[in-house]
Amino acid sequence: MRIGHGYDVHRLKEGRRLVLGGVEIPSEVGLDGHSDADVLAHAITDALLGAAAMGDIGAHFPDTDAEWKDADSIGLLREIVRRIGARGWRVGNVDSTVVLQAPKLRPHIDTMRQRLADAMGVDLDAVSVKATTGEGMGWVGSGEGAAAHAVALLLPQYEGTGASGARGE
Repeated sequence: MRIGHGYDVHRLKEGRRLVLGGVEIPSEVGLDGHSDADVLAHAITDALLGAAAMGDIGAHFPDTDAEWKDADSIGLLREIVRRIGARGWRVGNVDSTVVLQAPKLRPHIDTMRQRLADAMGVDLDAVSVKATTGEGMGWVGSGEGAAAHAVALLLPQYEGTGASGARGE
């Protein structure tokens, strides 16, 4: 098995949608970025990439490439899960935390978990999403932006496989 950690951060900006875990959250501000700026999906994607030793999200979907402008981050996550699968790995579980002062995310957590689980091809109980605030401190607490942390476990696709995921090792 392999473990990876992911982290992402984006500024909040008027005129943008607030998308977290593939769910649009009602808000007067959204996260600014080249894609939909879904910090939660980005952190999870980076955690999976880290576990697979495949770089980071920017190496696969650079913000300098017009192809990824306003991209759906759940679609990007789905593609990374496909690429990881091609290397012999599958998602075991993911634990994540969104750090955002407002709005409150509790009403949306279950929907986020389901969207993320569907994108990764895992059961709902393999995806944890938690939320916290900045307690009014720092750039998150002042409402300037949001961050997300994630830890992911990858397992070989097939039982009896070695560390590379190839049969017969």
